[in-house]
Amino acid sequence: MSHEVMKMTSTRFKEGKYNKAILALGSCECHGPHLAHGTDTLVSYMLSCKVAEQIPGLLVLPPVTIGCSEHYAAFPFTLSVSFATMVSVIQDILRTTYQNGIKRIFIFNGHDGNMAPAEIASRQVKIDYPDIRIAYLSEWWMKAGELLAKGTFEVWNGLGHAGEGESSIAYYLFEDWCQPELAKGVIPDHLPKDVSLQWLFAEITDTGSTGDPTKATREKGKLMAEALIQMTVDTLKELDAMDWKYHSTHSTIK
Repeated sequence: MSHEVMKMTSTRFKEGKYNKAILALGSCECHGPHLAHGTDTLVSYMLSCKVAEQIPGLLVLPPVTIGCSEHYAAFPFTLSVSFATMVSVIQDILRTTYQNGIKRIFIFNGHDGNMAPAEIASRQVKIDYPDIRIAYLSEWWMKAGELLAKGTFEVWNGLGHAGEGESSIAYYLFEDWCQPELAKGVIPDHLPKDVSLQWLFAEITDTGSTGDPTKATREKGKLMAEALIQMTVDTLKELDAMDWKYHSTHSTIK
């Protein structure tokens, strides 16, 4: 049975006894000449659905399909909302999920531009509703590099927008919507390693992608997907085992 609320009648929702939810955040923007514009949404949502297959009571919320993508606007086809709008959208989804009786929410983010808005939104909702519990995976592409064996990726530890890692997981999850034969990217050669620069994407690539997508394979994507799913499943099981009560023994909140 699907755990996607979009495909669910109210009867099935009630019968499912859902006590937590997972929210995928994505975008619609250029991912080089070889990946679908909805890659960020597709990856985060498809992995969220696979996680829900293994976690009892986990409802899959509709994905947010357009994110903060103005920094990619030099490449077609880019849709975007403002940072303020994105904060409001995420806040409202979290708030209304809470008001529907689900107070435990896992945010699975698939797009770099959504990282700050999701952080702001979830912190504000936590302040407004102190009994809500929110877990947040902000950068699955970084986590995948940490989870897999050293040497899995050939270039830049698999990083890059539509690079080796993201292209690999796209080939594994939705190969029919990709054009691997067109893959090309740029490895920026002037980015400092210890700080983050607030770049416009056109400043660092002319292909719409960074990293080296020519090194991407479906096999690497399978390893990434399985590792991310298992990590998320393990995290949710750990939270469930403690009834999401992570308070310190010295907390001022009882």
